[in-house]
Amino acid sequence: MPDFSIALAEIFLACAAMALLMIGAFRGNKSTTLVSWLAVISLIVAALMIQYEARETFVTFNGLYRDDAFGVFMKTLCLGASALAIIMSLDFNKREKLDRFEFPILIVIATLGMLVMISANDLMSLYLGIELMSLSLYVTAAFRRDSVRSTEAGLKYFVLGALSSGMLLYGASLIYGFTGTTNFDLLAQIFTTGEAHSEIGLLIGLVFLIAGLAFKVSAVPFHMWAPDVYEGVPTPVTAFFAAAPKVAAIALFLRVFITPFGELVDQWQQIIVFISIASMVLGAFAAINQKNIKRLMAYSSIGHIGYALVGLAAGTEEGVRGVLIYMTIYVIMNIGTFACILSMRQRDGMVEDISELAGLSKSRPWMAFFLLVFMFSLAGVPPLAGFFGKFYIFVAAINAGLVPLAVIGLVTSVIGAVYYLRIVKIMYFDDEAEGFEPTSRTLSVIMTLSAIFVAFFVIFPGPLLDGAKAAAAVLFS
Repeated sequence: MPDFSIALAEIFLACAAMALLMIGAFRGNKSTTLVSWLAVISLIVAALMIQYEARETFVTFNGLYRDDAFGVFMKTLCLGASALAIIMSLDFNKREKLDRFEFPILIVIATLGMLVMISANDLMSLYLGIELMSLSLYVTAAFRRDSVRSTEAGLKYFVLGALSSGMLLYGASLIYGFTGTTNFDLLAQIFTTGEAHSEIGLLIGLVFLIAGLAFKVSAVPFHMWAPDVYEGVPTPVTAFFAAAPKVAAIALFLRVFITPFGELVDQWQQIIVFISIASMVLGAFAAINQKNIKRLMAYSSIGHIGYALVGLAAGTEEGVRGVLIYMTIYVIMNIGTFACILSMRQRDGMVEDISELAGLSKSRPWMAFFLLVFMFSLAGVPPLAGFFGKFYIFVAAINAGLVPLAVIGLVTSVIGAVYYLRIVKIMYFDDEAEGFEPTSRTLSVIMTLSAIFVAFFVIFPGPLLDGAKAAAAVLFS
């Protein structure tokens, strides 16, 4: 008999999404603000439910669903990022006449899919979670129906996403064909006893599985959708895409390759190392000549996913802990940065050109300072939080014997600092351009809190380090 109490947060979110859909259907777009805030409250309540769940590991629904400290950590991060994305979208959607009640509901449903992904204990529940998230993201990407760029971005994302889902499903079918099971616990038992290690079909299935998951995190060579989608979709959607879905996909990467396939680390490690290096190198060089700040952030995110995969390539508990720390810091840096990007509004409307930031330090000194903090942190400049995120990742790689990978990561980090510092140079040393309109109070609060975390993480790192350590230990228990 399944224990529904273990999945209470997911059940609550599903019911909340249906209730919000009914409110929107009966009250129309006049209810957008109400639905948005109810969606935020629903996500917060779900996060609180997760916090009060037992910290022991529970498996239910015939082995399809796993609840543990790792899930609690990553789900909380996803829920927080999704709630902030909705809050950041409120003023933008009103100004751009995109205030339709479906938007927050799509984010809630996508977040529900992320929670299912993070707790997946079977290739079938993994696929269901991915598709629930992806279908909502496809619609969200094409939300601005009267914009050619937005509809083109949504179509590209849908076509490439469908291709990646097919690859993932094909890989899962091969794994099932050569092992006779899709359950993570049973797969771990099979590989622990040494069965099926050398089956070439199994290894091909593993490659297809990696390809499907790599698309979800926009890792090279499955990154081609990210720059066009980031640039084409409305900025709040870009902020959402850059945070919560990446966390869920990285969580899935960690759970899949550490838990059932942990014994095959020698087989998949070289693939992860290649993807990591390719992502770091592309992220470092491709963003240098970008003029659109959203497109620059797309290449930046590709590079940062490469750094996160360094921790997975280590295949150790220390590496997983580093990834959890890194993703937490990455999400907060991105939320703060996109709050600044959402404030780039002039009399004629939103602007995205980096040159429009010229002289920002004179017209909007606080916004320029916050963006400086986020750019330095993304570049990994000490003593900001971004430096420590990379530090824990590289130390884990060195301790796992992957010194060349850590060195490449360090070099690409230095090269990547060029385009972050260019933004700082434009804000502080170029002649002043046309000023921006006043920033909304909501975005100002998000910028301030994010900057405080990034700047003062070095003083109070303990809670995050302890939480990440406890969550990582679960995967190796």
